[in-house]
Amino acid sequence: MRKRKILSLLLAATLTMSVVLTGCGNSSREAADNASADTGSAVTEEAAPETGETAVPETTEAAEAATATAGFEEGATIGISLPWLGTQNWKEAETMFKEQLEAAGFKALIQAADQKVPQQQQQIESMIENGAKVIVVGPVDGSQLGAVLEQAKDAGIYVIGYDRLLENTTGVDGVVQFGSVKTGELQGQALLDGLAELKGEGPYNIELFGGGPADPNAPNFFTGAMSVLQPKIDDGTLNVVSGQMDFTQCATLDWDNAKAQSRMDSLLSGFYSDQEIDGVLSPNDGIARAIITSCENAGQEIPVVSGLDAENESVEWVWSGRQYSTVAKPTDALVGKTVEIVKSLQAGEGMPATDVITNNGKIDVAIYELPPVVVTKGNAKEAFANDPDRLALLK
Repeated sequence: MRKRKILSLLLAATLTMSVVLTGCGNSSREAADNASADTGSAVTEEAAPETGETAVPETTEAAEAATATAGFEEGATIGISLPWLGTQNWKEAETMFKEQLEAAGFKALIQAADQKVPQQQQQIESMIENGAKVIVVGPVDGSQLGAVLEQAKDAGIYVIGYDRLLENTTGVDGVVQFGSVKTGELQGQALLDGLAELKGEGPYNIELFGGGPADPNAPNFFTGAMSVLQPKIDDGTLNVVSGQMDFTQCATLDWDNAKAQSRMDSLLSGFYSDQEIDGVLSPNDGIARAIITSCENAGQEIPVVSGLDAENESVEWVWSGRQYSTVAKPTDALVGKTVEIVKSLQAGEGMPATDVITNNGKIDVAIYELPPVVVTKGNAKEAFANDPDRLALLK
């Protein structure tokens, strides 16, 4: 009986201590939540003195919500870090960001990195030092900016990826881009459509080109295209004569047109001395023009060639029938969506809601995805109906 009584007393004491400790833990969480709401700063990974527990997810979410509604002053500096100005779309982005940000009352600090990662890292550091409230980054290499982007986040700066995913970093709030896999699907389907329209019945001899491997969009373009083309390769409709079908074999370093033309020259001399090439998957317009030029130099009939970016020269080539297709990703729409997000942040409304989320290797990232449009001669006037500059090229 005495043993049972002692055990009962011990059990009661244990239960009492558990209730006390639980109450202390809850009190510390409530205090943390209140402090976070008052200051707008996140409470993360801090031990509660009474219990030694880390702050719970709700605390972080509440703090992030408070930070998201803080906003910043009108006329603030917005940094724009572009990879280079070597193609029409990036030149357009430079001009349109300056015009749209200044029209919205911001100070635009725009720099381009000439396709050099260290230069882009230094430029982003300079934007941090110059007090930018938001930094928009079109990365040279989406996986090589993690440290400097996290430095920006630590300084309380919003980071928005532009056109390309920012990979393997926690230092990103969202990415504005056109659907990259969808773009590839359109390119692949355009190639099939062009072959059927211009080359009669199959099978068709084709080759495959990919974009720059440092650009996270490039493998997505290729993946999207191959999802359309691979079944036709498997059933014999398409014949990749060189056998080069992996992205690593087909990629074009730095999106360099000269490198693409050199590879096309080698493919033609090595595999097409006694047969015709019917089509080529090209990841963008500059590479498409290089491929077509190579085929003309080799005395080949122009193959069906896809493209991307609706560059002026390629729009003219599509209209004349020299290049079969391009995919339009209007720069003004991409810049406009980015500036819309900047305005939301400045007003204290936070990042807009989106249904598209992707993991960048470290965190889930909100993607603000715009729809690309395939353009052929058949729909070019419709596609460019609201683009007077490109519409004027169709003559």
